[in-house]
Amino acid sequence: MSTVATWPSAAETWLDQRGKGAWIAAMIAGFIFFWPVGLGLLAYMIWSKRMFTPCKSRARRAHHAFKSSGNSAFDAYKADTLRRLEEEQDSFQDFLKRLRDAKDKAEFDQFMEDRSRHADATHPQGA
Repeated sequence: MSTVATWPSAAETWLDQRGKGAWIAAMIAGFIFFWPVGLGLLAYMIWSKRMFTPCKSRARRAHHAFKSSGNSAFDAYKADTLRRLEEEQDSFQDFLKRLRDAKDKAEFDQFMEDRSRHADATHPQGA
C-alpha cells in the first residue's frame, strides 16, 4: 500500500527534476494514449501552479551559486562579488524608480499646463 502512495510522489519528483517541458510532454502523452489522464495532468499543472511558475532547474542553478566550493578564499570572493552585484542591482532599481518618477512628474506638469491653457482659452479674464 505504501508503494502505491509513493508512486505519484516519485513521478512528480521525476518530472520536476526534468522541468516544465517534461510535464507538458507527459500531459500530451496522456491525451494521446488516454485523454482523461492528459486532462488530469493539465488540471493538476494548473492547480499546483506548475504552468505559471518558472522552471525549477533555474531555481536549482541559483541554489548552486550559494553552495560552498570547499575553498574558503574562493567562497569569500564569490560572496563579495554576489553582494556587490546585488548592491548594483538595487542601485539600478533605485535609478529606474527615480527616472519613472521624474517622467511621471513631467507628464503631470504638462497635463496641468495644458489644462490651465485650455481653461484660460475658454474663460477669458477680460470678459
